[in-house]
Amino acid sequence: MLPIILDLRGRKALVVGGGRIAYRKAKALADEGAHVTVISPVFVDEFSTMPNATLVQRTYEAGDTEGFQLVITATGNHDVDQIIYDEGNARGTWVNSADDPDRCSFYLAATHRDGNVIVAVSTEGKSPALASHLRNTIAAQLPKNLADIALELDRQRSEIKEQGVSTESINWGRRIRETLSPSESTKPRRLFFRRG
Repeated sequence: MLPIILDLRGRKALVVGGGRIAYRKAKALADEGAHVTVISPVFVDEFSTMPNATLVQRTYEAGDTEGFQLVITATGNHDVDQIIYDEGNARGTWVNSADDPDRCSFYLAATHRDGNVIVAVSTEGKSPALASHLRNTIAAQLPKNLADIALELDRQRSEIKEQGVSTESINWGRRIRETLSPSESTKPRRLFFRRG
């Protein structure tokens, strides 16, 4: 398994299912900028307030995965999930079946986000509860200003590149440790880089 972060802006995603799990998955996709279509004969009330989603009120039909780059099933029906998984795989589409790791070509991680900093934990679908617990444990240990720190490091990296200096020559580990020092204020300090 290769952990990756996907840029879903403008990508077409399909969610099959209309329950609360399907809603959470569809909302997560829409929040990341995906164009989400949801197919289900019935929808929980939360779907009525979800922007950026097209709701199709009917059961899944063969061929529904066509044109989608990513598909999530949350039907609770293993037979339907299997049909969708097989069809998606045949089309080269990434498919995730909620609570059914054997019918997944990708897994969703438990994530903590602070701006551009994303911490993700996965158990490859074996135990979402463990992934969530580990995510929460890790997140509790992180500084509250990681987004600011990441932006400062990005600015510094750009400045170094503009000077024609290789960023490979920077001791990033030391500089980051200094920036994350608990004795420092919550505002990231400007880092002065030198070779070594």
